[in-house]
Amino acid sequence: MRGKVILITGGARRVGAATCRRLHAQGANLAIHYRSSEREARALQAELNQARPGSVALVQADLLDISRLPDLIDEAVQHFGKLDALINNASSFFPTPLGEITEKMWDDLVGSNLKAPLFLSQAAVLQLRAQHGCIVNIVDIHAEWPLKKYVVYNAAKGGLASLTRSLALELAPEIRVNGISPGPILWPEQGEWTDEASRQHIIDRTPLKRTGEPDDIARTVAFLIADAPYITGQIIAVDGGRSVNL
Repeated sequence: MRGKVILITGGARRVGAATCRRLHAQGANLAIHYRSSEREARALQAELNQARPGSVALVQADLLDISRLPDLIDEAVQHFGKLDALINNASSFFPTPLGEITEKMWDDLVGSNLKAPLFLSQAAVLQLRAQHGCIVNIVDIHAEWPLKKYVVYNAAKGGLASLTRSLALELAPEIRVNGISPGPILWPEQGEWTDEASRQHIIDRTPLKRTGEPDDIARTVAFLIADAPYITGQIIAVDGGRSVNL
């Protein structure tokens, strides 16, 4: 991991921030993307640069603006001179019950969870190919086991799972492409999981009988980047066994 340059979308908060901390601790230089979480992004940059000066740059963009995506790659390369890995972590998440779905909801959820990862990956190909690099997509166990009332989100993540496998085929042998499907790691900040009973129901159905930690995802990302040279086209469920007991 030491000396690798990694671009991560949505890296300022939650699982993204945990991933940044782990990769940085293992020696990576980071280009951390954010959309509106500027305060959190600058605080994380200051924290990590204090440990290793000049090792973290920030890149800001609305990923729904496809024209901006090549700029993210260019900014990372201009700052660090290369790009070894892309982590498509940024995601929108909100319910879309059938009968209430609007085109704006579709554009937001499909845009952040599927369209942006595709076009950002496409923009990164030349740089990643030069480094024999990799792409890691953060999918979701609900790509395969749909979540009720989240029709568009489920479809978008299902598309991202398929995109992961398709890109692995298209970009081999120079670039590896894999995904991670989190289960109950961090509770959503809004929605029906705000009450304790709903959360406990999910924990009870999870074989390991507990939620995971953001660092469980971060460790898996680090593994796929640095320690999995013969793995591509795979999606690893990090879910405490939840996906075998839905």
